[in-house]
Amino acid sequence: MGIAHVPVMPEEVMEGLKISEGGAYVDATVGLGGHAGLILEKAKGCSLIGIDRDGEVLASAKERFKGMENVHLAKGRFSELKPILNSFGFSGADGILFDIGVSTMQLKAEGRGFSFLKDEPLDMRMDREGRLTAEDVVNEYSEKGLAEIIWRFGEEKSSRRIARAIASERKKKRIRTCRELALLIEKAVRGRGRIHPATRTFQALRIEVNGELDELSAGLESGAEVLKPGGRLCVLSYHSLEDRIVKNAFRELARKGMFHIITKKPLLPSREEARINPSSRSAKLRIAERI
Repeated sequence: MGIAHVPVMPEEVMEGLKISEGGAYVDATVGLGGHAGLILEKAKGCSLIGIDRDGEVLASAKERFKGMENVHLAKGRFSELKPILNSFGFSGADGILFDIGVSTMQLKAEGRGFSFLKDEPLDMRMDREGRLTAEDVVNEYSEKGLAEIIWRFGEEKSSRRIARAIASERKKKRIRTCRELALLIEKAVRGRGRIHPATRTFQALRIEVNGELDELSAGLESGAEVLKPGGRLCVLSYHSLEDRIVKNAFRELARKGMFHIITKKPLLPSREEARINPSSRSAKLRIAERI
């Protein structure tokens, strides 16, 4: 895709997975293979099962790992983790990594519609075969429904004002591009804070289009089921909604006596990493081990 991918918190993730020779490890968001490549370098003879719902990104991973018999790649969602493992002949895993949310390559790739900085169609589908787009949500959801989504998934205080502005504008014409929506939001909110006024709304739309939070919950449940005793579950999240789901899921698994929580508080990137790789700044890493 012509886009370099720098894996977030690489040392912490590798240590967290506790990789051993001959183990089977799942990268449930394989992307361009940043973390996956490190897993393969860490221990000889280990198997990698890489999953990604984005077919375009997965094609690049397949090219990177072409000819490697110990690498198994599949297009799929978090909720499909168990059947994907089984399809490659694995009954369980020794470690699983979830790297949540939109990737740098999806933000930078042309025509994907994830970024409010670009003048391109409102899409935001991680899987291009999905039916629902951000344009559909913006133009076809009720004003109340939009406000609820923007508040719930974006934690945006101006959710009602933004929804009202969208509803008013789409009466005149259909809202079709990222730039068009971003300017509308900027006008509705009036003024800029620390982040662009469209940031939280775009996050909310992306989560709605891709069902991200439901997939995360399903993936954690499936991951807990397929991990072998002593296996590690590592999750990188990038905003409070995701981290809350992971924290509560880990607590529940620990309460049931299934897991031991390794990270009582999430690990954060170093100042140096945040400086070199700005996309890592909001990352939080939580780790739990199957009992």
